[in-house]
This record gives sequence, C-alpha cells and structure tokens, in this order.
Amino acid sequence: MKPFILFAAAVALMGQSKPPETPPLQPFKLPQIKERKLGNGLTILLVDDQRFPLVTLRMGFVAGSRFDPPNKTGLSETVASLLKEGTATRNSRQIAEELADIGANLDASSSADGLTVSGNVLSAQLPALLDLTADVVRNANFPEDEIKLRKQNRAQELAFQRSQSSTLASEKVRSMLFGAHPYSKTLPSPQTVNAITRADLTSFRDRLLTPANSVLVLIGAIPPESKTLELLKARFESWTNKPVPTPPGGDIPKPARKLVVIDRPGSAQVDIMTGHVTLTRSNPDFFPLIVGNTILGGGTSSRMFLNLREKEGFAYQANSMHLPFRDSGYFSAITQVRPEVLEPALKGLFAEMDKMAAEPVGAQELTNVKNYLNGFFVIGLESQGGLASQLSTLRIAGAPLEYLEQYVTRIRSVEPDQIQRVAAKYLTSRDAAIVVVGDAAKITKVVEKFGSVEVEKAQ
Repeated sequence: MKPFILFAAAVALMGQSKPPETPPLQPFKLPQIKERKLGNGLTILLVDDQRFPLVTLRMGFVAGSRFDPPNKTGLSETVASLLKEGTATRNSRQIAEELADIGANLDASSSADGLTVSGNVLSAQLPALLDLTADVVRNANFPEDEIKLRKQNRAQELAFQRSQSSTLASEKVRSMLFGAHPYSKTLPSPQTVNAITRADLTSFRDRLLTPANSVLVLIGAIPPESKTLELLKARFESWTNKPVPTPPGGDIPKPARKLVVIDRPGSAQVDIMTGHVTLTRSNPDFFPLIVGNTILGGGTSSRMFLNLREKEGFAYQANSMHLPFRDSGYFSAITQVRPEVLEPALKGLFAEMDKMAAEPVGAQELTNVKNYLNGFFVIGLESQGGLASQLSTLRIAGAPLEYLEQYVTRIRSVEPDQIQRVAAKYLTSRDAAIVVVGDAAKITKVVEKFGSVEVEKAQ
C-alpha cells in the first residue's frame, strides 16, 4: 500500500476514534505523618521518604504581614529577608559559606498570615542544616549595615512594582475589599520600610518567632524517629516559650459594587481587576468556590480565556484567582485590554461573571475541571517540597491536615447547584469592587456607563 493511502486511512481512523476516558482519580492518601511536640510547645511533623537521599525542611510561623504595625508595614517581610544576614555567632558570609559547604538551601519568606523558613539538603548533612536553621530563627541579630542595604534595595523594588499598572489595580482592590483589616495591605510604602529599626526587627523576632507559634516539617530520608527527635531537641528544646499572640483583625466592609478609575496618563493599555471577599478553607462553600473559580478563569480552558481572548480578541490574558487566608479569602478576575475595546471587554467580563450564578454548569465542563483540579493537586503533593509546603501552610492557616486527604473527594462531590449558589455570593459583578487603571481622559466616560465612578491619581 502506498504511503498516501496509509496516511489517508490513518486520518479516517482518527476521525472515527474518541479520546480515551479519564479514569476517576482515587482519593489522595497522605503518607504516615508523625506529629510530635517538644516541651516548649514546638510542633514537629515527620514524614519518612527514603526514595531519595534528600531532606526538605519547612518551618512556619503565624507571623505574616497582618502583624505589621500600621506605621511599620513591611516589618514581617524585612525580618524574613534578613534572617540569614547575621546571628550572634555567624555573619552573613559565614552562613552563606556553611550552606555552600553542605550543598544546602535555606531561605525565608513572608505572606499575609505567615513567615516560612524553607530549606533542603542531602540527608547526611541534616544536622548541619538544623544547626543553621535553629541559629537564624532563634538568634538573628539584624546587623545595621544589612538593614541599610535592605532598605535601599526594597525602595528600588517598590518603585518598579508600583510602576506596573497591575500592582496599582491589585493594591486598590484589596484596600476596597478589606478596609481596616490588615489583609488590605499588599505592599509596604518606602516610608514605612525606612522607618523600621533594628529594635522593631528584634521585637518581632522575640514576640512571634517562638516555639509554640511554629510548626517544623521534615520530609525525606530522615534518621529513625528517636534519632531525629534527639537532633531537634538538641537545637530547639532550650528555646524559651512565650504566649502566642492573637492575629490582628479589623472591620471588613460589606460587599458593595464600586467602580474606581486610577488615572495613569499615557497608558497604552487598560488593566481591569474585580474583587470579592470570600472565605476560608474550613467553610463548606470553599470547594464549590474553587471549582467555580477554575471554570470562570482558572487556565487556558476557562470561560474568561476562551471568550475574552480566543473568541473576541480583547486581551492577551484573562484569568481569575482565589487566595484563601487564615481568617478570610479573596477572589479576583483580571484582564488587560486596549482602550478602544474597553466597553465590550467590560461587558464581556461582567457577563461571564454573572453567568456563573445564572446558569448551571454543564456536565462535561464540570467533569473536565474536576479532573484538572484533582490531577494538579495530587501531582503537586508528589514532591517533598510540595507536601512540606502544604503541611506548613495548613498549620499557619489553622486548617486540619485532613484537608489534604479530603480534597479529591470534596472536589469530586461538587454539584452545579452548589456552584451557582456560591457564585451568587462571591463571583458576580453585582457587588464587586472594580478597578480600572489607564488614561482617565480616555476611559472614564466608558467606565461611567457601568455605574458611578471615582477617579484617583496613580501614586
């Protein structure tokens, strides 16, 4: 048979075939987690994984940016950035050299709710990594020259970040949604960062980086439990315990539709961002919200992407996101468009948001999204780092570890009517905070077609 005939036959067979059915994903089963607690209140989670001679460490503290004083925003992130820059017995160079000698990584980061120290090392060098971890979280002394350098670098970073229209939109939406609550803050100002003193940093460390306010996760080729606990006790048991502070809160405004234009003269594009205050992982509506958000704007198969970008050509990117916090949550729909298509783009975006509550999701679309979410979730837990980060994050969020085992089943059980009900609360344009960033002279009249508008200058 000639090659052309073979090719034609193959094409004909392909046209008659169907893609294979995706088998149902089995519920995720956590590996054995041994939870222990030292006498000073430090919680320890141990997961033995001998597949690779590697150990992953996460040490999480309920000590995020919500603990920053109003006139010292940026304090938590500054503590995190300077933990490795010197202790009572090691300077920054010595810490860096010791990490290089053992082939280890050790970093720290801050989020709204927590401060997390992350590290990994070959299992044979675990004692040395624990030495360094204990030293930086217990004894970081924040040298004045490192503080000065950090302030200079952060001022430049903030100037660049706030030169981006997407940053302006995000900051404004969060402030509209959360009002007086610390969750309203996304970035500090150069002035508040510059006001931070060494005394502020050491006070934050002493008050919040404490054993009972922490969880230490070790995953990998760790020694037997008794030996691992000996290693940890030698480095952490003498750490003095202190009362755990109550996370600061504040009044969150009631949902209300509000439109704000941020004037960025000469801007060649328009950034659109909407927002809603949502809920925590422990709320029964959490899983329907995850599914609904993914259908709306969670990827290249989402409604926003397919309609606003692929069909209409309004935007290069169109997506939505949901970020859960310890005591609340945050949904946002985001896109960037050309000024000349702003009106149809806004109509299209609002139509997609409102459709989630008005019409039930189709069976195939729902099945596809469930498979995507569950597959992505399980794959993310296959690595040591993925599982360690999830365990630390859940403890910072005050959520039970059972959340991980329930995830696949809870996602699979979401029904169309649940999505509609949750979408009516959290995904519609009816009571959304809406921010449009662009040249106000060109876009304000268009935005006014959708309601009363406040115009602000870009800071």
